[in-house]
Amino acid sequence: MSAADSTTAPTKADIVPPPPPSALTTLHLMVEGRPATVAALAVIALFVLLGVFAPLIAPHDPLTQSVLNVNQAPSAEHLLGTDQFGRDLLSRLIHGSRNSLIFGFVSPFLAALIGTTLGVTAGFFGGFVDRVISRIIDLLLAFPELLLAILIAAALGGGFWNVVAVLTIAYTPGFARVARASTLAVKEEPYIEAAIAIGVRRPLMIIRHVIPNIAAPVVVLMALWAGSAIRLEASLSFLGIGTQPPNPSWGNIIRDGLNNLFGSPWPVIGAGFLITLVVLSFNLIGDALRDALDPDTKT
Repeated sequence: MSAADSTTAPTKADIVPPPPPSALTTLHLMVEGRPATVAALAVIALFVLLGVFAPLIAPHDPLTQSVLNVNQAPSAEHLLGTDQFGRDLLSRLIHGSRNSLIFGFVSPFLAALIGTTLGVTAGFFGGFVDRVISRIIDLLLAFPELLLAILIAAALGGGFWNVVAVLTIAYTPGFARVARASTLAVKEEPYIEAAIAIGVRRPLMIIRHVIPNIAAPVVVLMALWAGSAIRLEASLSFLGIGTQPPNPSWGNIIRDGLNNLFGSPWPVIGAGFLITLVVLSFNLIGDALRDALDPDTKT
């Protein structure tokens, strides 16, 4: 009888999930044999430094206007020229990188936090809670991200925190859907069943066993959508419902440049190139992170 019990009763070792890879291991897997990923990480690091030290790096005040410097071509004084108000374009792009990267980092992080909480709650508890949360997620997913962001931004108006809220709400349903699906899969693992059998409390089980084992797809999605958040914020600013002038962002720099395209094409070229470069870099990092954390692609 005791021998049978010893072979069936769960032990402490049974409820220990497989440890996640360390940050250094993940970084090594991301960059090994991937020069494009190394370049993408360098680009993001460069723009983070530009955003943090923008007041020290920018050669001019991005808000200072001068009728004597309107629509100037690139020169030694203004490396990328000036816009229709005589403002230095390089300085505006540098300060605009601060706003764009803040939205790119903060909004996906908040969306991941809220969406993961909703998804784990729905997937782990199931029943009525799952049905209510899933219907709310389905309702939000029925709208394309840009359309949903436009609707919310039109209601809330511009402003920094309003734009953060808009982007967070737009991306929360996607995180919730991924977290719910991952939680449903983790619930069937032996260590979860063993934890339930020995009476581990549900909140402790979620914190120790569920969340660490669904973190990989959430982190990958957050990396991929950081670039998407920058693109979406630029779209809102271009439409006039994102970052409000005179504060610079890459989106409203393009909008101002389109109104003065024949006077100076450099605002459109410069801001458009930076948006493309940063979004592409985030996508490359997200792809590499996915491959590093996906056990099916590890060698």
